[in-house]
Amino acid sequence: MLARNQASHRGFARKDMTAPIAKLSFWGVRGSTPTVDPATWRYGGNTPCLELIAPDGTQFILDCGTGLRMLGSRWAAPSGGKTPETHIFVTHYHWDHIQGIPFFAPLYVENNEFHFYSFRSKYLGRDSLKQVFEAQMALPYFPVDMSAMSAKRKFKEVEGGDSFQIGENKITARWLNHPQGCLGFRIETPAGTVAYATDNEPGDVKLDESLRELVAGADIFINDAQFTPEQLETTRKGWGHSSWLEGVKVARHAGAKTLVLFHHDPDSTDRMVDSILRQAREEFDSVFAASEGMVITLGAPGDRVQAHMPGTRTALRREAQFNAKVCGVTEGGKDFEEETVVRDLSLQGALISLKHLPRLQSELQVTMEAPGADGVQSMKLRGYVVRIDSGAEKGRIAVGVVFTD
Repeated sequence: MLARNQASHRGFARKDMTAPIAKLSFWGVRGSTPTVDPATWRYGGNTPCLELIAPDGTQFILDCGTGLRMLGSRWAAPSGGKTPETHIFVTHYHWDHIQGIPFFAPLYVENNEFHFYSFRSKYLGRDSLKQVFEAQMALPYFPVDMSAMSAKRKFKEVEGGDSFQIGENKITARWLNHPQGCLGFRIETPAGTVAYATDNEPGDVKLDESLRELVAGADIFINDAQFTPEQLETTRKGWGHSSWLEGVKVARHAGAKTLVLFHHDPDSTDRMVDSILRQAREEFDSVFAASEGMVITLGAPGDRVQAHMPGTRTALRREAQFNAKVCGVTEGGKDFEEETVVRDLSLQGALISLKHLPRLQSELQVTMEAPGADGVQSMKLRGYVVRIDSGAEKGRIAVGVVFTD
């Protein structure tokens, strides 16, 4: 169940918790190709990469799209043991899932050790993943070859149906329906279960059942939602992707608790993803659209799943103080309206202190009173919640809003 109160967002940073906690971070959420279009700024333009820190400290990375470079630039090696080890699962070998590998700085640090997992491609044969590494860094595609990577690297081939243990965590792989093959991964930790099923298309009876087995009872189900249901039935049929509606169907059937819409189409603007999210939330209680910077925690006391946005993208900020009225929807789904003061105003958004806890990614209407030549005038703005933090004042939270108009 998603967080329903202010304390749940603050609890993220507490160190005195005895319950096992897992943290899932989204570094890249876009499908097919990266985007830099301002219209995709809010959800982000990097291709797939997720990081999961399990309660026992084991670090997992899911896919190596351009989001991997962002993860590398903010790298924190896993703690414990004499050599930091990280386990990286590559779902398949299409460019958008491997193109961050040459730009992942920790691979060039001798003290690091990485364990890579993926399948043996019928097109590449033995050591498929190692071949993929070598090929994209071979001349004339990249200025240095793999020998420049001084970190220890181990490659393991897995098949759909395999299960194995890493630390306290059980890993299961299942085949998904995607051109040239794709694996979905299920990671069961003491804090909860994450099912990662990017790049899958419904319609193959056997592989549809494989997906449901992967997702069964998961706390977090991350599913391909690249196309609309209409596209999936017509112009995009056979392309190997899914829709929000298919994700909802699988989540219901398999008993998943929270659905995360993922692998956004490069042509889908933030407004389009907003629309997809609204439709999905009308059909399923707990849904998020994946966005860069989003962090989901599992296993927090009182709430099995929490979502949090630790910061907005860099913006030109100015100290300000405007009286304002804010209207929106709480995390519990109730309309609210309250008067407050807007501080820390930027050209793109604002940080607003509220008593109510709005839902992450929901729309807010903000009416501010601003002095003008003819006296005080009202300024009405619409925006989306992209950040929720503890407030400086007791009983209040700090809500980051990006304005859209």
